[in-house]
Amino acid sequence: MTVATPRHAITGRQPADRRPQVHCHDNDRNRRVVAALPQLHDAFRPTPWLFNEHAQLIFHSLRKDSEKKRQRAGLLYDRRDSLAMRDGGQTALLWSGHELPPETPTVVVLHTITGSPDSMAELVRDLRAATGWRVVLCLRRGHADLPLLTPRLNILGCTDDLREQLRAIRARFPASPLYGVGSSAGSGLLARYLGEEGEASPFRAAFAYCPGYDTDAGFDRVQPFYSRMMAKKLVRQFITPNLGRIAHLGTTARLQAAADLAEFHRNLYELAGHDSYEAYDRASNPMHVFHGIRTPVMLLNAEDDPVCRIGNISPWLDGMRQMPDVILVTTAEGSHCAHYEGWSARSWSGRLMGAYFRVMQDMA
Repeated sequence: MTVATPRHAITGRQPADRRPQVHCHDNDRNRRVVAALPQLHDAFRPTPWLFNEHAQLIFHSLRKDSEKKRQRAGLLYDRRDSLAMRDGGQTALLWSGHELPPETPTVVVLHTITGSPDSMAELVRDLRAATGWRVVLCLRRGHADLPLLTPRLNILGCTDDLREQLRAIRARFPASPLYGVGSSAGSGLLARYLGEEGEASPFRAAFAYCPGYDTDAGFDRVQPFYSRMMAKKLVRQFITPNLGRIAHLGTTARLQAAADLAEFHRNLYELAGHDSYEAYDRASNPMHVFHGIRTPVMLLNAEDDPVCRIGNISPWLDGMRQMPDVILVTTAEGSHCAHYEGWSARSWSGRLMGAYFRVMQDMA
């Protein structure tokens, strides 16, 4: 079913209609969920002074910088656990609301392509405010201050590492219902994990924010300026500091010289632990297993996103409409992970995530 004002195609938005477009299978649960979320029936109007997708994305980056100082002063994270992975690598869990009652639901956050506790502080804070629940950030190996102890790194995340992190979370709070949020690249890790696990997934519901869908094609569509900028950041953050550990890999020089995000991604396969790009794609591309998702999941994309372009959805849209556990929401504006509303630039997306999880908790 298609809820709200129909559009002839996902990119064929009616200019006067600023309500979100909802695509989902026509079943009782989806109808109840959509009906219970007023945000899906009202217009989304971005912050007026963020006049286009580039202004929204720049502001989002500046907001992340300001959150670094804010969370350090306010002690957003109240516990940190370092985890040793089976191969000797290291990941971490950053908790906010750790001391809440053990049965309080826990929102598991999977971060962006270069994410850190600082850069994800805004989303963690928004989720705490929207739900009142415990939030835990799953920090991937090599990110932030985590050393790359083994020559193994995947910018899309590793489902085996995520499984170990989730085991640690469940061991600490076995009575806590789990909900999952993936932001940007983290949404790819979330979808890949949900597709691999199927019915065995421990999440009660999940939310994928600005997913890129098919990673084999999606990186080629990133707006060139952002693609070049992100490639330079990836080299600076992950390759240059670890040359002593990864110099023996035949693809290291190509990673250093990558001109854009797609080139970096296609040369990452050795560092991700694979013999070829084809093997890497089979093991990490979320769309190879997307049909296996059995956890209720909401996806949110903006039509003006310059990073995860709206056209990435087109090959998969008809299939998603047939999946009973998937609800896709698109907005005309919102840029990349920057759905801000009101003059004070509040997070519309954080509010939607919290409301969706509360509805799913009530329906459990």
